[in-house]
Amino acid sequence: MFAKVVAVSLLTLASTQVFAAECKATIDSTDQMSFNTKALEIDKSCKTFTVELTHSGSLPKNVMGHNLVISKEADMQPIATEGLAAGIDKSYLKEGDARVIAHTKIIGAGEKDSLTIDVSKLKADEKYGFFCSFPGHISMMKGTITLK
Repeated sequence: MFAKVVAVSLLTLASTQVFAAECKATIDSTDQMSFNTKALEIDKSCKTFTVELTHSGSLPKNVMGHNLVISKEADMQPIATEGLAAGIDKSYLKEGDARVIAHTKIIGAGEKDSLTIDVSKLKADEKYGFFCSFPGHISMMKGTITLK
């Protein structure tokens, strides 16, 4: 009897699959002023979430540079507007802007950069988004972030 219970338990254990949360994403940016996605889903079970930004275009960063900035949706446009004066060396972000949760540097053709956020600091009832702060790009280069 004991051997039968152990065999059944082992069989059940072997057929149970555990799916780990995907705690990272790659977003590509292009010379056509676009990201290859408009939405990011972050699993609440992730301790941290990493986003790698790539640039598959051929133009240099001073012409068609891109970055990825994460903030509350309501803060996206004000951050981009106020960051214009900061210039490209500061990734068009006002120094010490507490509304910025995380950001990559401005990258150009063939480059990449990444950011990592502490998921525990995100609130389930808050709306978050991502955008490019290069002048004028936020109109086309933005997306939503959902905690699931």
